[in-house]
Amino acid sequence: MSMDQSRRAFLKRASALSIAGQASSFVLNLAASGEAAAATASDYKALVCVFFYGGNDYANTLPPYDSARHAFYTAQRPSFAHTQAALQPTLLNPTTPLPGGAQYALAPGLAPLMPIFNAGRMAVMLNVGTLVQPTTKAQYQARSVLLPPKLLSHNDQQSYWQASSPEGAATGWGGRIGDFLQSGNGNASLTCINPSGNAVFLTGRAAVQYAVSTTGPIALNARTSLNGSAAAATMLRQLIANPGGKHDFQAAVSDIGKRALELQALVTNALAIAPATKTVFPAAADPSSSLGAQLQLVAKLISVSQELGAKRQVFFVSTGRFDTHDELGTLHPVLMQNAANAIRAFYDTTVELGVANKVTTFTASDFGRALTANNDGTDHGWGSMHFAVGGAVNGGRYYGINPTLANNGPDDIGQGRLIPTMSVDQYGATLASWFGVSAGDLPTVFPNLRNFAGSALGTNLGFV
Repeated sequence: MSMDQSRRAFLKRASALSIAGQASSFVLNLAASGEAAAATASDYKALVCVFFYGGNDYANTLPPYDSARHAFYTAQRPSFAHTQAALQPTLLNPTTPLPGGAQYALAPGLAPLMPIFNAGRMAVMLNVGTLVQPTTKAQYQARSVLLPPKLLSHNDQQSYWQASSPEGAATGWGGRIGDFLQSGNGNASLTCINPSGNAVFLTGRAAVQYAVSTTGPIALNARTSLNGSAAAATMLRQLIANPGGKHDFQAAVSDIGKRALELQALVTNALAIAPATKTVFPAAADPSSSLGAQLQLVAKLISVSQELGAKRQVFFVSTGRFDTHDELGTLHPVLMQNAANAIRAFYDTTVELGVANKVTTFTASDFGRALTANNDGTDHGWGSMHFAVGGAVNGGRYYGINPTLANNGPDDIGQGRLIPTMSVDQYGATLASWFGVSAGDLPTVFPNLRNFAGSALGTNLGFV
């Protein structure tokens, strides 16, 4: 590679790496234009990932309800298991019952989602988690198959969920989906949007996540200047608009800044004419959660997708405090209530806007947790239960293989930590197929997917 080619390659990547990231308030990292995508679309669709940071406790999210399994569940966590009486209002009656009379209920705090499930627009994923290939307990114990690296580690399993690679991953599967579809958007920078900060999930080889606040674009203002100086901020804008000099790097930074300012104006103007909706996003029971505000902003962006020239968009929202080693009985119900209220309001808004069948929301988390209590909380686990919600979802039923609840059972690696029987790759590939990624491109987005082609569930779970 010549020196000129090397410099051009460096400049191209510089706009999406640390220099841009450190200047996130400038929105510099949102200006990469990207390579040509492999798919186009004439309609509109959005994927919305709701990530629960910390590792959501699966057993108190989807508690077993039938007498035998509920008794076992209660024995493992007697101080904070939900009673059958408390679960009766949220008992799920799926269109296809589970074998052996197994029943589940939603956590009481998830009651706002019951009408969506009953209407067939919410699907429940059983025992999903990070896998490299299908794995039995015997294979896990013998280490005779490849396993996700650093199991039970927050950072690494968050990354493996989002990127199929441990901490330090360069791209995530949301961003890789964006790579294939961003050329169909009027502005490629509006393909992957994150109102919750920064996540590898939305980083592609070409697609770069657009970071926004819950009120809209992050403005270039005095906070990004020296000691809050308005004069410095004004000078910075002038340098972006008229950089002077002819150094390649200086010109590249100027181009990035110009595109960021143009994007800020485009999104701000579009949001200003967003249609009013009647659905109210309730105030969070936990003031530290902004999930409702994040999803409200996503709904507004979806409502002006035509003004933004967007055909395909991937969003990432998140909330934390799910690392419930302690106080699970008091904290987890609040977390469930916050999530349910936010997701229900978001779904109702998409119905009101007439786009419910074009928007699919799905949950994710680092991992599940142990079934057995550790004092008043639970320790890190592996497999978990998740949900998909939307007008296109084939809901009102369970997907996957119902895990066996038993000490030292076939799905248990200890203390009720589940070995996943549904991989994140299968979960994500089903969503990506609906979104428009071709079958031939799916292995690029999900590098482990081919390992599941012959598995019991296949590579498309059919929930959407």
